[in-house]
Amino acid sequence: MKKFVNDPANFVPEFMSGVLAANADLLEGNLEFQMIKRKNIDASKVAIVQGSGSGSGHEPAHVMAVGPGMLTAACQGPVFAAPPVDACYETIKAAATDAGVLVLVNNYQGDRMAWDMACEMAEAEGIKLKQFIINDDVAVQDSLYTVGRRGVAGNFFVMKAAGAAAEAGADLDAVYAVAEKVNANVRTMGVALTSCIPPQKGDTIFDIGDDEMEVGVGIHGEPGRERTKIKPADEITKLLYDAVQSDLPFQSGDRVALMVNGLGGTPPAELYVVYNKAAKLAAETGLTVARNYVGEYCTAIEMAGVSLTMLKLDDELEKLLAAPAETACRIF
Repeated sequence: MKKFVNDPANFVPEFMSGVLAANADLLEGNLEFQMIKRKNIDASKVAIVQGSGSGSGHEPAHVMAVGPGMLTAACQGPVFAAPPVDACYETIKAAATDAGVLVLVNNYQGDRMAWDMACEMAEAEGIKLKQFIINDDVAVQDSLYTVGRRGVAGNFFVMKAAGAAAEAGADLDAVYAVAEKVNANVRTMGVALTSCIPPQKGDTIFDIGDDEMEVGVGIHGEPGRERTKIKPADEITKLLYDAVQSDLPFQSGDRVALMVNGLGGTPPAELYVVYNKAAKLAAETGLTVARNYVGEYCTAIEMAGVSLTMLKLDDELEKLLAAPAETACRIF
């Protein structure tokens, strides 16, 4: 294993310390609870809190998405493991405002259990909150870590739109409704060409042949729809696009946001090869790509792979996605 790691047990707090050091004017944290939050929280606005999407290893999601116009606070679990209940609870408390808290949770069983308990504890203390579950992955109905669909890169659009609505002063019910609208209209599917190595494990999390790809892989390496021989980039892109486009379905005349997300080990040039084909397919389907996103938004450490996400837009969502945001990760 070749990684820029000291003691693997300290990997998460060390990288979080780096995020804080690089954004000292914007962020503060509590490493005991692996939490990062905004320095200046407006008590009159709804706070947005995000769990770790079943652990660290998905950066820049989610602690790097904290800042005005996005998340108010986020906490990380260990790599590919849900945060503990006390960390979730302390994060809700640290972010809580008079306007209430929207807790966003990707659909993984460990995360849901931890955040369910944390929300109950916070509500018992009189904190006003709502919890919302994100499940945009079309690849499989159930996986190793979920009942129902997984929450993956489409989570970005929920954070961005809900965060913009909260920044604009919307109340808790209205911000929740925005999250609900995005989740109902966003779909994602990914493919992996390689596995990845969590620092504390020191070895790959699954085996895959040099000439194989996992279609519909989860962001923790969960199996997808099928294991097959690798294909040319355009064929892979069409496979992902067809699965996403047909699931909602997106229809001719729709305006969409199109995201090509790298899973950590795919060079930017290759992501743009995928985007090139995806944009052509969208045009052929009669879709107008009103906003596009190409880069790393929700990764799986250094897995070579890509996911394709589409969000059906309306005037409200376009305005929210265009609203400014300031975070540790500038691509948000």
